[in-house]
Amino acid sequence: MTSTSAAQEHERPRFTFGENWRSFLERLDDKRVAEAERSLQQMLGNPSLTGKRFLDIGSGSGLFSLAAHNLGADVVSIDYDHDSVGCTQELKRRFAPHASNWQIDQGSVLDQARIESLGTFDIVYSWGVLHHTGQMDRAIEIAASATQPGGQLFLAIYNDQGGASRRWLKIKQTYNRLPKPLRPLWVLAIASWYECKFALARLARLQNPSPLKDWRAKRDDRGMSAWHDWVDWIGGLPFEVAKPERIIVPLRQHGFVLNELKTVGNGWGCNEYVFERLETNK
Repeated sequence: MTSTSAAQEHERPRFTFGENWRSFLERLDDKRVAEAERSLQQMLGNPSLTGKRFLDIGSGSGLFSLAAHNLGADVVSIDYDHDSVGCTQELKRRFAPHASNWQIDQGSVLDQARIESLGTFDIVYSWGVLHHTGQMDRAIEIAASATQPGGQLFLAIYNDQGGASRRWLKIKQTYNRLPKPLRPLWVLAIASWYECKFALARLARLQNPSPLKDWRAKRDDRGMSAWHDWVDWIGGLPFEVAKPERIIVPLRQHGFVLNELKTVGNGWGCNEYVFERLETNK
């Protein structure tokens, strides 16, 4: 980054993701780790990552860095947030204290020189991160450049809901303007409102209105926590969104083919993409 863009990134209102992940680590157990491993295996289409170089951009809690490490990969974890780096280091200390093939650094994906210094990777993974940089398109471009020919680029990017996404931006801005002691109450209020809406929708379909099944599904899907996902979703700034074509078309023009796509339809949340960089692309 230039000195100007670096200063802008520091000045931009920004959610403290690491504080949320520090709390999440208190709930982390072997089952959540196993679910994270299964999620990677399913989306990447490979039961083992042995011999693969894995770059985790925005490592957050470190859960998926750990999952990749457990599946045999040589891992590089990088995060802009100091507390997130600390979380990843704590996870490594707890589960893989003697691992010499797991490197953890603090840095921004927008620092192209820093990313280039890490080399290229068989798998570049960035789940729910690049839309929080304030320069999403540029961040995707730099992440793609770190993917070696024949490698995979696994992204998750917020779905563009049009007007609903604009309303979520205001909710996030309100969270970040509130004093810290009031922020959990804001999360509780917003989450409760939506959970009630979801419960009524289930009831209208003659289903059990309880949210417990959905909360278990979130844990079983990626090993995550419903509460910590709500905090991340309601507080996360910067905030950008994209329809699938905004992600797919530019990457296709740069020599990537889409192998896996999991969308949320017209709903909110992240669309997941797994691309492969063509061998002939230079």
